[in-house]
Amino acid sequence: MLEVSNIDLHYGAAQALRGISLKAEVGKVTCVLGRNGVGKTSLLRAIAGQHPVSRGTIALDGTDLTRMPTVQRARNGVAIVPQGREIFPLLTVEENLETGFAPLKRDQRTVPDDVFSLFPVLNTMLKRRGGDLSGGQQQQLAIGRALVMRPKLLLLDEPTEGIQPSIIKDIGRAISYLRGLKEMAIVLVEQYLDFAQELGDYLVVMDRGAIVYASDKENLDESALKRALAI
Repeated sequence: MLEVSNIDLHYGAAQALRGISLKAEVGKVTCVLGRNGVGKTSLLRAIAGQHPVSRGTIALDGTDLTRMPTVQRARNGVAIVPQGREIFPLLTVEENLETGFAPLKRDQRTVPDDVFSLFPVLNTMLKRRGGDLSGGQQQQLAIGRALVMRPKLLLLDEPTEGIQPSIIKDIGRAISYLRGLKEMAIVLVEQYLDFAQELGDYLVVMDRGAIVYASDKENLDESALKRALAI
């Protein structure tokens, strides 16, 4: 389980996160919603260690990650699929996937079969350069690269952004499958409410760097959720 407790994050004098606390359980999808610029990406960066927090703690399975460098968090099971995908355009699909080997022990450095069963197109394009793939295929590659790391915690930053509807469905099916394995916690930052409601077990709305609404799916108040999104 991921436990984020009362974290603040600053970019210089600007405060991006204000007292954020949330949990993400194994076998469940925690969706983080909100307009652009409210701190959703900053939250994922804080969890992944890409930007230090100024207050609070971040723990995974009881291990304190708060002061760990990014590479050590990766070795502890944190994988992120960043906004914009950030694949390596001049490397082949196979080489991009193999960059996920970095935090693994030598005997674990294989691409799991699930990557190709979830995204069969990657298996047919192993020798093509990442930059030659469509946007949707690059997103599948970015998710596949994260799965190569055998994560305990998968962070997804707007995986549907700019993606064609057929690929969005593939990504949704992949997230549902991964949740069903009950091997990892998933935090999904998303703008599309329908996609988030379909997949999310727990929904969180952010505004101005703070959580303004949170509920599990069973107790969701849809009118309150939409009011929070309209703030």
